Amino acid sequence: MSTVLTRRPGVAELHPVRTRRRWSATKIALGISVPVLFVAVWQLSAVLEWVDPFLYPPPSRLVPGIAALWEDGRLVEATVTSVRRVILGYLLGAVTGLVVGFLMGMSRVLRAAFEPFSWAWYTVPKLALLPIFLTIFGFGDTSVVVLIAMTVYFFVWISVMSAVMAVPTGYREAALMLRANRWEMFRHVLLPAALPEIFVGLRIAAGVSVLMLVGIEFVISDQGLGYLIEQGRTLLLLEQSYVGIVLVAAIGYLFALLVKLVGRLFIRWAADDNAIIPS
Repeated sequence: MSTVLTRRPGVAELHPVRTRRRWSATKIALGISVPVLFVAVWQLSAVLEWVDPFLYPPPSRLVPGIAALWEDGRLVEATVTSVRRVILGYLLGAVTGLVVGFLMGMSRVLRAAFEPFSWAWYTVPKLALLPIFLTIFGFGDTSVVVLIAMTVYFFVWISVMSAVMAVPTGYREAALMLRANRWEMFRHVLLPAALPEIFVGLRIAAGVSVLMLVGIEFVISDQGLGYLIEQGRTLLLLEQSYVGIVLVAAIGYLFALLVKLVGRLFIRWAADDNAIIPS
């Protein structure tokens, strides 16, 4: 006598639309609650003097600082300058990394020729190249943009080349059996299969570009959010520094989110969250 095991469908299977809506609302609530809790703990710690309120001013003291920087125009100027630099550097580095990554991922000859040299340059701290770039391009925006572009390039290059090389051999063989040429192989096989991993690399590069921007503005710039943060530290205007830090965090998050949303347009078949939806 055989035993038949049956499984009762879960709520997520019986009501997929309702469950997905609930999970979307829960995800938004969780995403908001953590920053709110962080700000509340920060405010409470400073007010009760668990930490030095001079070194760690409470968030309530940042609002007047934002208003003052907004009124004299420095906040807008610094934000626009930093956003312009990071977007230009990111686009330049990402496009170059995409092209080189695909070429090297598709060609063993190019990998054999250029991969050792590229990995050697990847390990060099990019800020160490700043004096050379300043000598070549001067102290203007060009040095900042080129250094950001170089940093972004390596992250994108690695992710694209790795994604193309990781495409299953069966996909390539099936395309060859159908007599696909190089363009068809790229368009219908390599690109769709590699896109999810490529956009992961692009999102990481977006965050790294903001990190590099602030680091450069600490050192050489007299404009931008990095300069605003460093000036606040030097003059002991710590509220100004914290305002700059908050804005940098917001820009980095929004930039990475923008790349993620663009990725959804190109890889709609890839699930945003593969985890099991709680019932």
